[in-house]
Amino acid sequence: MTTSSLLELKNLTVAVGRASAPRIILNNVSLSLAPREIVGIVGASGAGKTVLSKAVVNWLEAPLIRTSGEVLIEGRDIYAMNEGEMRVLRRRVSYVGADPMGALDPTLPVGAQIVEKMRAVIPGTSRADAEKRVIELLEAVRIPSARSRFHDYPSQFSGGMMQRALIVDALITNPALLVADNVTQPLDVTVAAQVIRLMKELTDSFNTAVLFVSSSLPVAREACSRILVMEAGRIVEEQTTEKLISHPIYPYTKELVGQTPKIWVDGAVATTPGELQEVVLSLRDVSQTYKVKKKNSFGGVNLVRAVRNVSFDIRRGDSFAIVGESGCGKSTLMRLLSRLEMPSGGQVLHGDTDIGALKGKTLLSFRNKLQMVLQDPFGSLPPRTSIGKMLANPLRTHGWRDAAKIRERVLKVMSEVGLPADLYGELPLGLSAGQRQRINVARALVLEPEILIMDETLSALDQTEQFKLLDLFQRLQREYNLTYIYISHDLAMVRKVCNRVAVMYLGELFELADNERLFFDPGHPYTMALLSAMPTLEERRYQPEDCLLEGEPPSPINIPAGCTFKSRCPRAMEKCGALHPSLTVRGSANFAACHLIEAPVTETAARQLSPA
Repeated sequence: MTTSSLLELKNLTVAVGRASAPRIILNNVSLSLAPREIVGIVGASGAGKTVLSKAVVNWLEAPLIRTSGEVLIEGRDIYAMNEGEMRVLRRRVSYVGADPMGALDPTLPVGAQIVEKMRAVIPGTSRADAEKRVIELLEAVRIPSARSRFHDYPSQFSGGMMQRALIVDALITNPALLVADNVTQPLDVTVAAQVIRLMKELTDSFNTAVLFVSSSLPVAREACSRILVMEAGRIVEEQTTEKLISHPIYPYTKELVGQTPKIWVDGAVATTPGELQEVVLSLRDVSQTYKVKKKNSFGGVNLVRAVRNVSFDIRRGDSFAIVGESGCGKSTLMRLLSRLEMPSGGQVLHGDTDIGALKGKTLLSFRNKLQMVLQDPFGSLPPRTSIGKMLANPLRTHGWRDAAKIRERVLKVMSEVGLPADLYGELPLGLSAGQRQRINVARALVLEPEILIMDETLSALDQTEQFKLLDLFQRLQREYNLTYIYISHDLAMVRKVCNRVAVMYLGELFELADNERLFFDPGHPYTMALLSAMPTLEERRYQPEDCLLEGEPPSPINIPAGCTFKSRCPRAMEKCGALHPSLTVRGSANFAACHLIEAPVTETAARQLSPA
C-alpha cells in the first residue's frame, strides 16, 4: 500500500456457492483510493459492482464468501480484524445504497433514527449534542427547514430528501471513506445533480473519500476524477475520467461510450414513422385532486392537487414523453390516461369517446388497445408462474379459448421481443433485469395494442440493456405503427426516441414542444434547469451553475399564488408572485407557461396543442 492510499484492494476474489464448485463473482480485483478522492466504478448489471461495494465494508452475506485477497483501509486488512476492531472501523467507513425508502424505519422520525445511530456508534454522546449535530448536517446537505424536518417521518420526505438524509446518516461519524452504491439511480435528474454536487462539496468539507458505484457512465463522469470499468467481475480498464471517455481502450469501454445517447449533435433527434396521423388520446382540462386526512384532526382533510388543468393531444405513431421531477404529476397522468383512475375534472378522450363513460365490453376493448410496461422488472412478474402462462393470461382474459392458437401467439410475440422459445415453460427466476423487462414488453404486446405507456420502463436497467430495448421499441413501432407514451426523468432517452415532449411541474403543464425545439430552444426556465442537470458525455449546452435548482417544489396541498415555480426560478420577476402564467404559443405547436413569453394562447392556438 502506498502512503497516500486510504483504501486499497489487493487481488480480492469473491465467490458464491459450495467450496467444491464456487462461481467467481469478483476475480482478483485491485484498486486504490486516496483521501478526498472520488473514484467511479461502472459496468453492466451483474458485473460485480454491488458485491465489490459491500466487500469494501465487510458486508458480504452467505452464500457470498471472500476466497482470497485483502481490503486495506488506512493500511489495515479489515478481514483480519476482530469484532471490536470492526466496530471502531465502522466509524471510519460508511455506506449509502440505492434504496432510500427501504433504509429507514417508517415508524420513527428521520432525525430520531440518525440520533440513535450516532449515540450507538459514538458512546457517551448526549441526546442534546447528537440532535444538534444531526440538525447541522441536515442543513449542510441542504434539507430545507432542517430543524422542523428533523421530526418528520420517512414517508414525509421526497426521494431526494431521503437520499440526502441517508448521506447525513453516513456522515454522522465523520467517516474517511463513503461507499456510494448507485445513489442517483432512483432520483430524477435535478435531484441527482444536487446529490453529486453535494458529494463533491463533502470531500472538501469533511475530508471524505468516495467510492462511487454507478451503472451510468455519464453519471460517473459528473462525479468522479477517475473511473474503473468492470466486466464479469474484473477491472478491465482504469483511466482519468476525461481520458477514458475520449480515448477508451478496452472493447467493453468503447461499447459503453458508443451506446451513450448523443444529445447535442445532428441526427440525435427522434422522428415519427410516416406522416402524422389521427389523434388517438386527448386530455381536455384534466385535473385530479385527492383527499388526504389531516394529521391530528378528526374528520379534517387536505386537498392534494396532483394534476391541474392539463390539455394535450397524442397522435397515432407518436413517441410522446411526459417529463418532470418526482411529484410533478407524471404517474398520476399515467393512471388517468389508462383509466386506472377517473379525473376529478375534465375529460380523457380515446378518439371521440370519453373513456370515463366506458363500461363492460367497451371498457375491455379499450384495455385491449392500451397497455402498460412498468418500471420494476422484478416485482411486476409473478415468480411462480411460467413465462408462457404469464403471456397467455391476457389472451384468456380477453376471450381467447383455443390453446393451440394461444401458444402460437405467445411464441410469436416472444420471438418479436427477442426471447428464446425454450423459455416458454420456464419460471422467471434467474433471468436478468433486461430479460424480465422483455417479458413485460411481450405481455403488453400480446393483445396487439395501439398504445403502449412506458412508465419509467428503462430506469432500473443498466446502460447496455437500455440501448438494446430502445432499439427494440423503435423496431416494433416501425412494424406495427405503435403509439408510445414515455413517463420518464431520463431526458437523454427522451432525446433519442421521442418526437413530442410535455414538461410538468407541480401538476401543471409548463411546456409542450417538439423534440428539437425543446432541447435547443426551451421556453421555460424549468425546462432549461432539467436540461442543465442531464448527465452527458458531451460538452454542455446549458451550464448547471446558471440553471440548477435548489430546494424542493411547494406542497401540492398549499399551491402558492402566481407562478408555482417562482421560489426556485433564477429569472423570477415581481409579477411572477402575483399572476399565474398562461400557456403561450411559441410557433407551430410549441407552448410554454412563463411570463418571459408574451402573448397568451388564443382559442385558435389552443386547438393546436397537438401537432398541426
